[in-house]
Amino acid sequence: MKNLHELGVVEAAAAIRSGEVTAEALASALLERARTFSRLNAFVTLDADQVMAAARRADQQRQAGQALGSLHGVPIAFKDNINTADMPTTAGTPGLRAHRPRTDAPVVKALKAAGAIPFGKTGMHELAFGISSNNSAFGAIRNPFGDRHIPGGSSGGSGAAVGARLVPASIGSDTGGSVRVPAAFCGVAGFRPTVLRWSQAGIVPISSTRDTAGPLARHAVDLAALDAAVTSDANPVPMKQLSDLRIGVPRSFFWDDLERETASMCEADLDVLKRAGITLIEVDLHEVAALNKAVSFTVALYEVKRDLDAYLRDEGIAPRFAEIVADVASPDVKAGLAPLLNPATAVPVEAYREAIDVHRPKLISLYRACFAENKVDAIVFPTTPLPPPLIGENDSVTLNGRAVPTFATVIRNTDPGSNAGLPGISLPVGLTSAGLPVGLEFDAPAGRDRELLSLAIALEQVLPASPTP
Repeated sequence: MKNLHELGVVEAAAAIRSGEVTAEALASALLERARTFSRLNAFVTLDADQVMAAARRADQQRQAGQALGSLHGVPIAFKDNINTADMPTTAGTPGLRAHRPRTDAPVVKALKAAGAIPFGKTGMHELAFGISSNNSAFGAIRNPFGDRHIPGGSSGGSGAAVGARLVPASIGSDTGGSVRVPAAFCGVAGFRPTVLRWSQAGIVPISSTRDTAGPLARHAVDLAALDAAVTSDANPVPMKQLSDLRIGVPRSFFWDDLERETASMCEADLDVLKRAGITLIEVDLHEVAALNKAVSFTVALYEVKRDLDAYLRDEGIAPRFAEIVADVASPDVKAGLAPLLNPATAVPVEAYREAIDVHRPKLISLYRACFAENKVDAIVFPTTPLPPPLIGENDSVTLNGRAVPTFATVIRNTDPGSNAGLPGISLPVGLTSAGLPVGLEFDAPAGRDRELLSLAIALEQVLPASPTP
């Protein structure tokens, strides 16, 4: 048996079910590793007694011959914006520091019903409004491959915890790249489902149009197992031969202006895919840039006030959006949200309606036509244009000798698929010469989640394994 902290979700579940490993032994090993790597600041809440009690119950259930769920005894962490009845849900912001949800979010309920053990709450960018996870209220989260670097965001704690082998998987949330960016920056796999495939109830929101929960793990088969548990989609992942796959390469926009090593590594991986028999087809998505710009922040900045107020009301929390924003600690988040309190600087309803009713349908149609006309299973591109920036490079970062805005640059490639509601998976493809991870993303047509998971499982046959810090 390999080191227990190296077990993936499916491996751990099988080992516990067979009795080869106890849930208690696995939980104990992971708690010890979390203590060893506490400098990463991956967790906001981690109650060792709570975890161990749940693990002992899991072992007692197995020994008693009870029916076991697909994830029985497997520890899974949850981003701190996902409601958990037995742990705080702060969304990384002072105004919710005392929030104790009455019930678990449906995503949490589904995973617990499958036998998973909640393993703490992972840190995040405040209110999920950023990609650095440099949180002024709860402290910066550090990248396990270089603790001077960011882990990505907003699900930074989830990426750091999975990348550092503190937990086999974590559930994050993704509005414009918040699962896939930390996956790429922390050397793991991250899956953004089609919008509304996973319930968004009980999760502190940004945008009901764009938000979705999604898993991070070290293996695509683990992402598929988590997706099956959450959606009750027990159908086997449809498997394809590599030689049957057709993947589009959208050169313009997605492959433009990449950091040198990111570009060379991702190009090398395209060659690996071709040698494996996959058909690569150049596709044209140059119109994505303008359409995405017309949708992205207009929708998010309009919906966040409406949707966060609705969440607060449903949770029975007295403060509303204005009070939560007043208490925001992170300067970048305050700068983004404070203008929304003033009617003169808030997003006008007319601009929002145009984004939702005109530009977003055009973006969706553009993607739909690209997949259909080129008969491709997915499109491929670097998840981020550059490796993880340094902690503190909140406003700007250097790319190819120029200062560029950090947030907009990091999410450049992940944001368009988010706005179109597509499923996407980031897979690790190795380390730069500085030892920092790089990710390659595959986006598929809306609703083709199981096919995309199948594709990712097949691709792992030829792409590099998740690196170890």
